[in-house]
Amino acid sequence: MDYKVLYRKYRPDNFSSIIGQDYMVSILKNAIKNDKISHAYIFSGPRGTGKTSTAKVFAKAINCLNPTDDGPCNNCESCIHFKENADIIEIDAASNNGVDEIREIINNIKLAPAYSKYKVYIIDEVHMLSTSAFNALLLTLEEPPKHVVFILATTNIEAVPITILSRCQRFDFHKISINDIMKRLNFVIENEKIDIDSDALEEMAYISDGGMRDALSILDQLSSTSEKITINDVIEHFGSVSKKQVDDLYNLILENNVDNFDNIMKKFKECAIDYKVLIKKLLEKIELEALKSKKERDYQGLTYQDLKEMAFELADISNYINVSIDPYLLIEITLLKYFNKETNFTSRTNQNISREINEQENEIKETPKNVVNKNKEDTTKIISQEIISAKNSYEELIKIRVNNCFVNAKKEYLQKVKDMWQNLLKKIEDKSLLNLLIDCNVVTASDQIAVLTNVVDGTTNLINSRLNDIETLFNKEYNNLYKFIALTENEWNKEKQVYINNLKNKQVYHYIEEPKSEEVVTNNIDNIEKIAYDIFDKEKIEIE
Repeated sequence: MDYKVLYRKYRPDNFSSIIGQDYMVSILKNAIKNDKISHAYIFSGPRGTGKTSTAKVFAKAINCLNPTDDGPCNNCESCIHFKENADIIEIDAASNNGVDEIREIINNIKLAPAYSKYKVYIIDEVHMLSTSAFNALLLTLEEPPKHVVFILATTNIEAVPITILSRCQRFDFHKISINDIMKRLNFVIENEKIDIDSDALEEMAYISDGGMRDALSILDQLSSTSEKITINDVIEHFGSVSKKQVDDLYNLILENNVDNFDNIMKKFKECAIDYKVLIKKLLEKIELEALKSKKERDYQGLTYQDLKEMAFELADISNYINVSIDPYLLIEITLLKYFNKETNFTSRTNQNISREINEQENEIKETPKNVVNKNKEDTTKIISQEIISAKNSYEELIKIRVNNCFVNAKKEYLQKVKDMWQNLLKKIEDKSLLNLLIDCNVVTASDQIAVLTNVVDGTTNLINSRLNDIETLFNKEYNNLYKFIALTENEWNKEKQVYINNLKNKQVYHYIEEPKSEEVVTNNIDNIEKIAYDIFDKEKIEIE
């Protein structure tokens, strides 16, 4: 039987054909070039990422008679007979994990290599060795003969004793990127003359989950069952779901189309789509939408807060799955929560404002014209004065609290308050307050005061108007007496530059007493509310 499966046929035979592990490969090539070969290496990482292949290429390269910049020459006597070389010993620790097998290795390493410069022991899945086998290997691994090199490979580095790890050079292999897998698959497809759609190729790379071996196995399987491989072939055979299907699913939520949503979920279940793949692709879609919600002013999808909640709820589903629960029921119930949701915070706010203005205009129409104009003029004047007063109070308070924060600002305080702040956001039940604070960052902190920044000027003013609420929640949660102040990013950058210049000039910061009326800013906001309530129906107005 001459046929070879693709992952064996295209196993790397030099360093350039090892995909997606450039950093590790460069270190190994330099070790060979500078003749600095260690006595023990350990390669760890997910399955199918090239650990064993790299071990074999490295073993071939250090014994090659005419090594090149790319590792072994593959033409010399040592390279040609590498597979039959008695000095290259491969051991599968999953089936040879006892102390007797390790003792046999210990007895044999004393013998010099028969045909090569180095005798190389490649132990695959080394974490499967028993405790007694690890103990037997310890001393040998620490001081083996000069002609012996150990290369250990594992998919579970946590199970390898630290005493073994400390005696090896460690190389952590990572999952191979989709682009790198696609490049390698294209190379194989051209050589094998396989007809395949580009969408199907990308889907193969995606569901292989960073494993080159899995990607080649999928290609091998589908190439034998179909003349031309399409995206539908990949989806049907491997329980995947296309990007278009995920986009359609998200759009059904926005359209509140429950009937079609139910149909598509049933179709996923009937086609045996892997629920983990579905959740993973939904999370990627949510990530894209969340970025859009922050970048695009006219974004019409779900709010960032809804997208965030959906992501965490979907991620939690895998924790609840057991043999008696259908994962699709949980996914469907979770997603149904987001039907009939408002889709754009800005449009909702504008609608509220428009509705309130219309109601107010209707009331004005019923009022004598001269009275309306007088009330409007007086009200505008009073509210403008209050807003100016509030703004001036903010500026004064900002200067004082930023100054007082700089008196004793330290990195340790900043990190501590950052952690406390993130934890607090998870516990805030007041949605309006949470929406104000969700995008705030703690940029500096002392033992008494923390400074927040926010990109939007208007939001910063609203945050400062609710400092009492913020401080009450924070101090109640952590039993502290912290104070906060919010700045725009531009304001913070200016304050930071002033602070740096003062440090250079050796100017010392001193505490400044805050105004006796600590609620001056809040009182100004309260006054605005009272004025508004005196003029308009209290049930028909929202002040934010």
